[in-house]
Amino acid sequence: MAGPVGRLPALAVAVVAAFWLTGPADAESARPVPAPVIAEASGPSATSETAVLAGGCFWGVQGVFQHVHGVTSAVSGYAGGNADTATYAAVGSGSTGHAESVRIVFDPRKISYGRLLQIYFSVAHDPTELNRQGPDIGTQYRSTIFPASAEQARVARSYIEQLNRANTFGKALATTVEPLKAFYPAEAYHQDFLTLNPHHPYIVVNDLPKIDSLKRLFPGTYQAMPVLVGPATVSR
Repeated sequence: MAGPVGRLPALAVAVVAAFWLTGPADAESARPVPAPVIAEASGPSATSETAVLAGGCFWGVQGVFQHVHGVTSAVSGYAGGNADTATYAAVGSGSTGHAESVRIVFDPRKISYGRLLQIYFSVAHDPTELNRQGPDIGTQYRSTIFPASAEQARVARSYIEQLNRANTFGKALATTVEPLKAFYPAEAYHQDFLTLNPHHPYIVVNDLPKIDSLKRLFPGTYQAMPVLVGPATVSR
């Protein structure tokens, strides 16, 4: 549950209580899903593409993709709503249309969009949860893919259909595919939160297991050194 720095002590108490009631997150619960059958069509050789994905609190999603080889940038932010409501305080109401999202810039010569989606479905979040992830509830935590192109939309929709048809998760995915109107970087204190706060109770319980799962399920894709957000990337 992302929150301003001033609210972290209260949040920590709540998360620790939940930890003792439910036990720690288990990295073994992550599941490898098959790669997408329909991949991106070959085209001109590009060196950089962008993907925007939402899957619960952006702390963990950002943390996962910062450890993916071929990713050159992963920024936490908001997508799905308007510029005037792209703040944590407003998005937290669940009424802005925004979802906590991560903008991923990647080199398609090193990793494909389909591979990013495979990691997204396998370890970054639970795509069967509707408008929530773990302890976080609300439409701002929904599972959503915001395609940056018609080709990405084609691959994303086909992949969701593929996983549903194979009953990969034992139930239908809640993941939606929504138009990418714009992406708004989140406040600076949200950036690199997993890396900067590895001992925070929320990170320990909910997000570090995702990094362990990435390392275990995608050893050839995992990189130990995360790609961090530079100070010039976020203007607020």
